[in-house]
Amino acid sequence: MKEAMEDAKQNPRVEQPVGKRGKPKQSKPKNLLDRLQTHRLSVLTFLCDPSVPFDNNQAEREIRMMKVQQKISGTLRSEQGAKVFCRIRSFISTVKKQSLSIIDALERAFREQPVLQ
Repeated sequence: MKEAMEDAKQNPRVEQPVGKRGKPKQSKPKNLLDRLQTHRLSVLTFLCDPSVPFDNNQAEREIRMMKVQQKISGTLRSEQGAKVFCRIRSFISTVKKQSLSIIDALERAFREQPVLQ
């Protein structure tokens, strides 16, 4: 409790500008402090549980290729084409996570001898 009061002293609320209505904006450090206090248990979970990633960049990387495809061609031509594209990207992503050769895995998939079962 004492730490929270000390943090509040170091990061005071921003005063409301004259003539402005509504809630005053907080500073970025104050917003970060509030978020860390609110999510105290989940912030450092990755230190105790090795299965929890440090960040969520992997999820962002997974969807990036789809967004690039949409930007380059404007869109995918059909729903079926989008499904096929996602299925291939998912397969490649899984192979990479298993530390296997992408080329070998694709070749085996075309020969109907899949590496992943």
